[in-house]
Amino acid sequence: MNSEALLREGAAALDFPLSPEQAERLMLYFAELRKWMRRINLVARETTTEQLLELHFLDSLTLAPLVAHHPNLHLLDIGSGAGFPGLVLAAVLPEARFTLIEPRQKRAVFLRHVARRLGLSYVQVVEERVETLYAQHQGAYSHITGRAVAEPAAFLAMTEPLTDGGTEVVLFLARPLNLHSLPQQTQARWRLHGERSIALPFSHAPRFLACMRRV
Repeated sequence: MNSEALLREGAAALDFPLSPEQAERLMLYFAELRKWMRRINLVARETTTEQLLELHFLDSLTLAPLVAHHPNLHLLDIGSGAGFPGLVLAAVLPEARFTLIEPRQKRAVFLRHVARRLGLSYVQVVEERVETLYAQHQGAYSHITGRAVAEPAAFLAMTEPLTDGGTEVVLFLARPLNLHSLPQQTQARWRLHGERSIALPFSHAPRFLACMRRV
């Protein structure tokens, strides 16, 4: 099975079947990523095609059904790296707004390049640390997320200055969130607003998305 067929099959298994246009953008992104991987450290070079598609592209798409129909979607992806999940989601939701925070210059250059190649005019790449947004951006985003950036309590603390009561912070987890395991201060300030439990389509590795809102 070729890469596009794997991608389409996996996305359908995640309840987010791809249109021809969405699949075309993701495959162009995939091709650019494999080309740039030879020059800069984006993902581990020994990653196989199936692993690259499942552990990065499809894992990012697990969030798509939760945000695709939001009327004013503006997602902030912290520590976007090679664009997971933010740039993947932008490729399938090209009319929504996305801000990708990536302080490492070479990765930021890659993100801007792919956004241009895919014609994603509503993608902004910020080559800074997230703290630079604190002063003026509270409540500017409908959703905030990041993969493998910090433990849940630390990530919630990091993002809190950017949220208001309507902002959802989405935690990417390998198992259901145990709210009682969070520090008391975190429990007092956040509530679970929504969740999604799913297995990745090929490895069947568990994934759990926890959507949190400030109390």
